[in-house]
Amino acid sequence: MVKIIRVVVTDDTLAVDLEDGRTVIVPIGWYPRLAYGTPAERANFKISGAGYGIHWPDLDEDIGVEGLLLGKKSSESHASFERWLQRRQAGESIKVKRRSKQHPTNALSRRKKRGAPVQA
Repeated sequence: MVKIIRVVVTDDTLAVDLEDGRTVIVPIGWYPRLAYGTPAERANFKISGAGYGIHWPDLDEDIGVEGLLLGKKSSESHASFERWLQRRQAGESIKVKRRSKQHPTNALSRRKKRGAPVQA
């Protein structure tokens, strides 16, 4: 089996360069987790399995070179993808809430409401 040497993910495609000179390009829509990922999440991957696969830790996605060469789309069930998407959306809303609580302007406005002295 041929090894992966380079991976490029755009908003539309996944392009994989192989050690034998071939480049496999597939629509990103074949892999819904990649399609729903942010550019930063898509860029965070590693070539794994001694060069025979790609892993995206932030998206919990793994794609093998064999599947790419055979033209296989994601085999994840719709129900599984929906659960992943719901967990992802719930996690993002928690992150946003935590970030807003820690933001310095929020702390400043809380001090103003309590009548505490505000330092500039």
